[in-house]
Amino acid sequence: MISETAYPKVHHLSKLRLLKDNMAGSAMFTFTMVSVLLLVLIGAGLIIKSLPILEEKTLGELLLTSKWKPMRGDFGFLPFILGTLWVTTIAIVWTVPVSLFTAIFLTENSRSWVKKVVFPALDILAGLPSVVYGVWGILVVVPWISDRLAPHFVEFSTGYSMLTAGIVLGIMILPLMISLFVELFTSVSQELRDASLSLGATRWQTTKHVVLKKTFPGILASVTLAISRAMGETIAVLMVCGNIVQLPGSIFDGCYPLPALIANNYGEMLSLPLYESALMLAALILFIVVFVFNIGSRLILRRIEKSLN
Repeated sequence: MISETAYPKVHHLSKLRLLKDNMAGSAMFTFTMVSVLLLVLIGAGLIIKSLPILEEKTLGELLLTSKWKPMRGDFGFLPFILGTLWVTTIAIVWTVPVSLFTAIFLTENSRSWVKKVVFPALDILAGLPSVVYGVWGILVVVPWISDRLAPHFVEFSTGYSMLTAGIVLGIMILPLMISLFVELFTSVSQELRDASLSLGATRWQTTKHVVLKKTFPGILASVTLAISRAMGETIAVLMVCGNIVQLPGSIFDGCYPLPALIANNYGEMLSLPLYESALMLAALILFIVVFVFNIGSRLILRRIEKSLN
């Protein structure tokens, strides 16, 4: 039985715990608001820096024209936007099925020694600098496309093309996607798998109708994250894309994505009128594309989750 003299001490400890809890909640809320504020500040800074060129040119002239002559004041961003979208699309198209089936094999069918070999290899791939991927692309992928693949489809290709950039970029985001998918599939309880198998379903049917259906919203979120990462990749893509300002006619043509434009030109010729503002507008376009894509995908994800529930 607690004595009366002990009540003040218990009351004091209770107040102290409540105070610590409130302080922890306030700190976490503050850090969350700082993260949101950083996003707002980045967007606001890019908008302010882009205002000079937006005052000189209409948005239609900037986004829908392909003439890029900074010395003459022509800033058409269409080739750069299309280059970014095409390279990212190529990377995602071949990376999603490869990473998905690899993750299914690792979580559902592989033996323990396979995981001990594959997981460290994925960690190494994820930790490699992007310039290493770029050098590998130049030494291996560019000659293969130029000498072996492209002659079957076009008359000539240097190998520095959208396809090369898409292959290199896909290899860069492959470890990320496999890791995300593996984490999703391992989160599905073993009881659900056992229940499906006990009803006579095969292992593939269990994977298809239980594991994939259960994790489908997470798969979409993972692909969205990978697309956002792919759109902003710079060095490796810059080294193998060709850096040619043109509207690409095929995947064997060179291209010039927005990140490569900024990395190649920022710091050079910034004394030209509107040039720095044009590069800041390129960064703003990339920022808006990634932001809108993430918001849209999250809205779609919520609808899918509601329909599944």
